Amino acid sequence: MRAVHEAGYTRPTPIQSAAIPATISGRDIIGTAQTGTGKTAAFLLPMLHQMMLSETRGATRGLVLTPTRELAVQIEMQQRTLAKYVGIRSIAVYGGAGIDPQARALRAGVDIVVATPGRLLDHIERDNARLGQVGFLVLDEADRMLDMGFLPDIKKIIATLPKKRQTMLFSATMPREIVQLAREILHNPTSVDVSGNTRTAVGIRHAAYPVPQHLKTDLLLTLLRDTKMLSVLIFSRTKQGADRLAQVLSRAGFRAGALHADRSQSQRLASLNAFRHGKIQILVATDIAARGIDVANISHVINFDLPNTPETYLHRVGRTARAEAVGDAFTLVSPEEERALRIIERALGPAIPRVRLPDFNYRGPSTIKNLLPALSESEFRPRRPSARPRSVRPGMLSHYSFEPTNK
Repeated sequence: MRAVHEAGYTRPTPIQSAAIPATISGRDIIGTAQTGTGKTAAFLLPMLHQMMLSETRGATRGLVLTPTRELAVQIEMQQRTLAKYVGIRSIAVYGGAGIDPQARALRAGVDIVVATPGRLLDHIERDNARLGQVGFLVLDEADRMLDMGFLPDIKKIIATLPKKRQTMLFSATMPREIVQLAREILHNPTSVDVSGNTRTAVGIRHAAYPVPQHLKTDLLLTLLRDTKMLSVLIFSRTKQGADRLAQVLSRAGFRAGALHADRSQSQRLASLNAFRHGKIQILVATDIAARGIDVANISHVINFDLPNTPETYLHRVGRTARAEAVGDAFTLVSPEEERALRIIERALGPAIPRVRLPDFNYRGPSTIKNLLPALSESEFRPRRPSARPRSVRPGMLSHYSFEPTNK
């Protein structure tokens, strides 16, 4: 409780209120919750509680599986914060980092392992990870792990665990494969669904900015000059596009960095830490790399490229207005992307307000050619958005508020 108060918690979020008592009572949990709802503490706190009551020592007792290395690092950092005074040790295990230091730590014995499935399976096959004493398993962002093709690895890992254990599965959506997995690995679970009534994302103000494709960067620069944009996360469709945009923003005088899968783990962590601590104002990221970003006080999320699915839009905009704060979600939409935006709007419910800047020249040529790095001709071709995004469960996004913006 001392660590909880020092971390700034004053009252539980809905997912914490629902999940913590049930978990402490020993029940398996299947939780439906979006990002930014406080679910990390919802599973870490009862896990720590149970471990403090256990007499087992010197073995891995808790396992958290998560889709990305950034999310693994984030969860392990929060675990250290909450376990500050209880002497429970943890390690983040993920690809892109040296395998030998991880192997030594696993062999020496660590209480909680937070891992991506692929790297953990490597350690299991090398006999580095001894999971025979695991009594607590968490699958975090299960739908994303399914999207990334981790389901076979997850099943192999679970096959090595004791059958007598407590399991928590969290997912923003519940596709058929995740429902089937839950039936296979959970025993008489308690369902916790705060996807439709959580208040954590109510503070998001959504707006769409129609603009010709070739003027997107000009409009972005105009928006970024607003002094209220203190901490901005920008989403790019491609790794090359993220690098290009970060270079343009840096040349325009902004403190900007890029985050994508082609960067080394040390580069990714450096960019994320610089963004978290305010050393850079803008982080340009792809969807895969940005999945684990949990940074307080992101004032704006900007979709430079339209997301392919309503679920992806949900995860992107959920990076602002976290922990019941407020924030803005802007989408730059070209004429070629309008159809895809309407599909997203149908899933969301209300139409997203369209905004035009009164002093911006929407008919002129781009004025930033001197800022652009050299690009191949193919990178200038506008993308044809996907016209058939995956279906979305009715009401899944109904808790988001859509308000006109004065910007």
